Amino acid sequence: MIKKILIANRGEIAVRIVRACSELGITSVAIYTDADRHALHVKKADESYNIGSDPVQGYLNAHNIVNLAVASGCDALHPGYGFLSENPVLAEVCARRGIHFIGPDANVIRMMGDKIEARKAMIRAGIPVVPGSDHSLADVEEARQLANVIGYPVMLKATNGGGGRGIRRCDSETELLKNYDRVVSEAGKAFGKPDIFIEKCVVNPRHIEVQIIADKFGNTLHLFERDCSIQRRNQKLIEIAPSPQLTEAQRQYIGKLAVNAARAVNYENAGTVEFLLDSDNQFYFMEMNTRLQVEHTVTETITGVDIVQEQIRIASGMPLQYKQDDIQHRGFAMEFRINAEDPQNGFLPSFGRITRYYAPGGPGVRTDAAMYSGYVIPPYYDSMCAKLTVWNLTWEGVIERGRRALNDMVVFGVKTTIPYYLEILGNDEFRSGQFDTSFVETHPDLINYDTGKPPEILAAAIAAAIAAHNGL
Repeated sequence: MIKKILIANRGEIAVRIVRACSELGITSVAIYTDADRHALHVKKADESYNIGSDPVQGYLNAHNIVNLAVASGCDALHPGYGFLSENPVLAEVCARRGIHFIGPDANVIRMMGDKIEARKAMIRAGIPVVPGSDHSLADVEEARQLANVIGYPVMLKATNGGGGRGIRRCDSETELLKNYDRVVSEAGKAFGKPDIFIEKCVVNPRHIEVQIIADKFGNTLHLFERDCSIQRRNQKLIEIAPSPQLTEAQRQYIGKLAVNAARAVNYENAGTVEFLLDSDNQFYFMEMNTRLQVEHTVTETITGVDIVQEQIRIASGMPLQYKQDDIQHRGFAMEFRINAEDPQNGFLPSFGRITRYYAPGGPGVRTDAAMYSGYVIPPYYDSMCAKLTVWNLTWEGVIERGRRALNDMVVFGVKTTIPYYLEILGNDEFRSGQFDTSFVETHPDLINYDTGKPPEILAAAIAAAIAAHNGL
């Protein structure tokens, strides 16, 4: 078993990995920049080391991070998600320095990170893919010709894209000509490679993904699916497991597809195969994420499998503890990404000091957070500051538990998405369990909630009223 792990990340996912290490008796090592010196993961880890003053680049220097892992006596590195988690260079450097990389092989990361190569691999494996180009586009004229063949609307996508960036929908030739150079520019700036491809746009699909785990002995299994259809601008907001929209036959079918996809590329460790489900109930492969997902918590909740601990066991050379028949799902789980954003102001980030924070509790409630009272959310990173996961035996029950837990959760000092999620949970269409990726944009009225007055303002008003009364 691995003895000491450097966590090449920050925030709530770093705290999550620290907790897994603690339960396995493994020493955890945190890294942090000057901006993160008061971060929770620094306080929770067994050891912590400063990696520089630059708030972002410190987490992106693979060589420095691996050098620190070696110098601090680590025998493994966990990349978390984001930053270098899907960068094959980090996995390669770890391999050269004798550090176990807790994730798949660098060649697999590179292949699945290239959307064209991933499409080709899936086609060879018999996995259905969205019609589109089988190579990077040479120019806008080639894009125009292909769009006329597959039909509008189409999507222009960065070949090495991810996280909802480098993607533009085009409903006409005019829009394609307008957006082509923009996507090329976005791809080059965000991913260092200005290559893009084109594919048919599946209009208002449901976004369904499957969690898989695989060991080095050829054992691959799935942990059922997650519904990620509630999203804004390709960024997920609420994730659900299992999907309330699938039949059991569809559930078994997509699980087998995901396992076949993983086996086709000799995948090892935890990963996620993402699909689009169209209005005709046809599944299409979208992409494979070669890392731990933000929403892994809902899968853990319905199956009882600790995915992070399984990652560590696999990287240690151990076989999976389970067979496919051992994996069962029970009830429904729902995860809310608690973002420091103001939904009523275009979801503008709301960074600053957390003046007061109370985590919800009670039956079926889990909170993964990187914040605490007095913590200052820095402006350099993603706006997600916590994840709230709730569970119940029934779909109706998990909605009500979500409402209760969101109302219990108190975050003062910054704006958050909590009140927006409460509006979603009260929506009849959502409660029916029938929704797709257009839900957020087709329900703009959900941001028209009443924020009320924060308790600290009310307390100040009450104190002033008492003082005024006493003075009479």
